[in-house]
Amino acid sequence: MSSLPSSRPERPRERLLAHGPHVLTSAELLAIILRTGTPGCDAVALAHLLLQRCDGLRGLLACDATRLQRLPGLGSAKTCQILAISEISRRALEEELRTGETLDKPGRVKQYCTAQLAHLDIEHCIALYLDSRFRLIACEEVARGTLSQASVYPREVVKAALRHHAAALILAHNHPSGVAEASQADLALTRHLRTALGLVDVRLLDHLIVTRNSAVSLAEQGVL
Repeated sequence: MSSLPSSRPERPRERLLAHGPHVLTSAELLAIILRTGTPGCDAVALAHLLLQRCDGLRGLLACDATRLQRLPGLGSAKTCQILAISEISRRALEEELRTGETLDKPGRVKQYCTAQLAHLDIEHCIALYLDSRFRLIACEEVARGTLSQASVYPREVVKAALRHHAAALILAHNHPSGVAEASQADLALTRHLRTALGLVDVRLLDHLIVTRNSAVSLAEQGVL
């Protein structure tokens, strides 16, 4: 009597179609995007290696083209696929902020600013310009390097707010050190910018401090 053949384990694509994406690991989801691995390393094993090298999905999706192509198993095609997924996820967050009231989605604002800033190795400061219904008009970089009142230039932020016809603004910058606390320079800038914007009837709604693992709201801390 012949024995029944053993069932073949489901591959990631088969599991996704049968059970939904939520049952897959991050490596399995990434493997579906990669489609193929390298000699001696299947797509799932390659995905595990990439996630390990980049400290997870956030780090991988934050890589630029040059860094991606230095990673094992990534040629131009796979690099383009990962860059496209990264940009799609960023635009999806931005689209939600453009079509709904930003103040109703503080978690989304933090998520968006984290996607923009958390992976950067030096300090960057961005401004989210909002209309009268607190929907996103534009997001622009306003400073790079050590953050201080002198490097951000509130006058330039005010000029940009007027150019965008903004009614409100959210400032965000990253702390590559990982310390999610406002420095005295951060607090001084917040107060100075709030005063400067108030002269042209633009509200400073919040100032977010972003690290690799969190985003802190000065408004939630009572600073604004």
